[in-house]
Amino acid sequence: MNVFPKRELGQHFLVDENILGVIGRLAELTPEDVVLEIGPGLGALTVYLADRVRNVVAVELDRALEKELLERLAGRPNVALHFGDALRMDLRVAAPGARKLVANLPYNVATPIIVESLDGLPEIELWCVMVQREVADRLFAGPSTKAYGAVSVLVQLVAARTGAHPISRSVFRPQPNVDSALVAFRRTGLPVDYANVKRVVEAAFAHRRKTLANSVELAGLTSREHAVAALDTLGRSPSARAEELRPQEFVALTAALP
Repeated sequence: MNVFPKRELGQHFLVDENILGVIGRLAELTPEDVVLEIGPGLGALTVYLADRVRNVVAVELDRALEKELLERLAGRPNVALHFGDALRMDLRVAAPGARKLVANLPYNVATPIIVESLDGLPEIELWCVMVQREVADRLFAGPSTKAYGAVSVLVQLVAARTGAHPISRSVFRPQPNVDSALVAFRRTGLPVDYANVKRVVEAAFAHRRKTLANSVELAGLTSREHAVAALDTLGRSPSARAEELRPQEFVALTAALP
């Protein structure tokens, strides 16, 4: 192998194929699946998927991996390989019919990819992703905990966790300095007016040390007075902080704002 992981791209190549069976189980793979993979790296997971599903669409940012990937994927016509930035690419066009997102996500873009896929890829029904343990903990953290934040609210408004599995650092090259985890979750629906709910959630958590009312005002979303009045409709104090509200309360809060 003449390619090396780039830390600036958050790359940690999957090299221990024993974990692939766990991924397959949590991803609930079937022969009819069309799967989107972001960050295939050296293609270990891509090959595993290609041998078990109808089609795989793999999106890789690093052109230096092209030769290695093409060689490894040779003879698998059910794999479409695209090079580009997944956060800038129109993935609905690149991966038509994809119902599952299965990936060892690059560390530095894992959270934005997950968040943007919630509404940006409405046809995705199930996610099965390897991420930093810290990110995995945030996705389904409960209110009033240190890990609970905007990503927790947004993910939980759209999906329910179906499985999780700790990942040893030894399955990657180079070995990362942090623990990782595999987490799977299934879409339950998309709230009405989700785009506005998302704006409110992000504004509410933008200044975590401040009250929710002050935070949304500082974010330029609405006045403190309007935010306080909306909180009152939820039975929440003017001094409530964003981390106190349950995910569904943000939907009600958005509806109550003028």
